[in-house]
Amino acid sequence: MFLVNYSSSSEEEEEKRRPGEAGSRGPAEQGAVGGAEVKSQRLPVPESVMGMFREFEEELDDSAKHDGRIRSFPHQRGNWATLVYLEYYPEEEFIELIDLLLTHLQTLRLPMARLAEFHISLSQTVVLRYHWINIFVESLKEKLSSFDRFYCVSDKVKIYINQEKTRTFLGLEVSGGNNYLQEVVSEVDKCMKEFDLKTYHKRPSFHISVAWCLGDVTAELEKHNQELQAIVDRFENSSRVLQMFADQVRCKIGNKIFSFPMR
Repeated sequence: MFLVNYSSSSEEEEEKRRPGEAGSRGPAEQGAVGGAEVKSQRLPVPESVMGMFREFEEELDDSAKHDGRIRSFPHQRGNWATLVYLEYYPEEEFIELIDLLLTHLQTLRLPMARLAEFHISLSQTVVLRYHWINIFVESLKEKLSSFDRFYCVSDKVKIYINQEKTRTFLGLEVSGGNNYLQEVVSEVDKCMKEFDLKTYHKRPSFHISVAWCLGDVTAELEKHNQELQAIVDRFENSSRVLQMFADQVRCKIGNKIFSFPMR
């Protein structure tokens, strides 16, 4: 089992209520003329302020839409869940391999659900303030501009669990390309330190999560790790299917994605 920090979609999401909609009117005040009661009036919020956060906003929390994920830190307006990662674009054979693994787990009465998207995390999920976003993105862009494209291979079955121990994941750990990934993380960490944010794990297990289930079932899954690994090893062209070409780093802030191409 490996304990890791997983982004929660609900962490990445903002409530639909716009600035200026919350709050109540102030108390009635006594006027200076004739003692007439004058109620305070609520001034309209400028459209420029109303639209300030819209490009980063997502839907209200709905765990059913996000693989059962729940918020792991309190929501505050102007705080944005942020994750740096490499996106993996799977071929059809990759999905076939994952389905083989899940079918085997189903026969063992250990059902898991395939994830809709795949990536390798290069940071923990951190909370970024709205007024930091542009500076943060520019800092990442500068630090990542000198990296060349590279390949990595994720072909080792490993079981993971989130820090809250509410979800268990089936992952494919990177066996080739760790040095390149660590170099990228080193630069991402420098950026995090500039904003006093959490850096990545000291000894990260780079991986692609491929399936999940609710609760902590790591012990049960690890009993069948060798069986699952055998399925991966026997899969035709697995070395090609599980090879990932890293040509850009991505950063998701709220619902907005920034891309940083490599050379």
